[in-house]
Amino acid sequence: MTEAILEPDLPIIDPHHHLWDLRPMLPMFPEPRHRFIETLLPVAHYTFDQFNAEVASGHNIVATVFMECGAFYNAAYGDAKKSVGEVEFVNGVAAQSASGLYGNSRLCAGIIGHADLQLGAAAGEVLDALQAASPDRFKGIRHQGAWDADTDVLGPPFHAPPELYKNTAFREGFAELGKRGMSFDAWILEPQLPDVIDLARAFPDTPICLDHCGTPLGMASYSGKLEERFDIWRSNIIELGKCENVMVKLGGLAMHNCALPKDGPAAGIGSEELARLWRPYIETCIEAFGADRAMFESNYPVDRWGATYPVLWNAFKRIASGASDSEKTALFAGNASRFYRIEEVLA
Repeated sequence: MTEAILEPDLPIIDPHHHLWDLRPMLPMFPEPRHRFIETLLPVAHYTFDQFNAEVASGHNIVATVFMECGAFYNAAYGDAKKSVGEVEFVNGVAAQSASGLYGNSRLCAGIIGHADLQLGAAAGEVLDALQAASPDRFKGIRHQGAWDADTDVLGPPFHAPPELYKNTAFREGFAELGKRGMSFDAWILEPQLPDVIDLARAFPDTPICLDHCGTPLGMASYSGKLEERFDIWRSNIIELGKCENVMVKLGGLAMHNCALPKDGPAAGIGSEELARLWRPYIETCIEAFGADRAMFESNYPVDRWGATYPVLWNAFKRIASGASDSEKTALFAGNASRFYRIEEVLA
């Protein structure tokens, strides 16, 4: 679907996108493949050229932040440090973009990698290797903790151990982030929000960003339960918002997990309808965290399931239409630049 671009001059930092090549990994997922894998097949190969085309599709994307996704690992570095390969690859993409030959946007100006915090204090050595791989762009890690008793929600390959964020070894590794001034991105599913609240209270000096509005669920055993569980989600979001070291990403709602919309990919639904579907979640997050601790995200290419890149940002702009100019600046770029320490892209 194509639409006229709303507020085309509004500067945007997209603080959450991926790059990958899933094609070599597909044999790991035998038929019949879980629906989550099926939603990714149209974008099995998604690197610089594909994402740069999205960024150049009309909105004023001044910079982006890469989010780890288990891609381009280098087995030669050993199991603990193989994730360094991902940061090395993305740092090369960032350098390609920074050349200016492919447009004015600065793709991957910030890089979020992965280290297994279950290594405990030994995770510090991995964090140092990630930093060395991209001294100026690497900012922190994500160690996803998404888990549900219903394995149909994500499929077994994507499930973290239950209550990972409460694990003693994990928290020993988490402490290594604070020693280095690094940030943490938390991806969990809606019923797990109390785990993030507990983690944020235990480490009040470590910056944490909750991804995807806490991932409301509307599929598998949660099908048809979005309305039923909304107040539970809202209560936990309000409680998490009291933790001043936590920010929230406003997006991820076009994933098939959320069923907002139910159909995809790029479902053909316009930005007005998407804004209607997403507004209760996004406005609740902004109310709970304030306009200075929330940031819009694309979660591309995963959210391509439900929205094209131009339509997705139009929907966000419709939701934020009543915000002041300073609030829009914060929500669309300023907060991301501050949290990920890439203020220079707005200079």
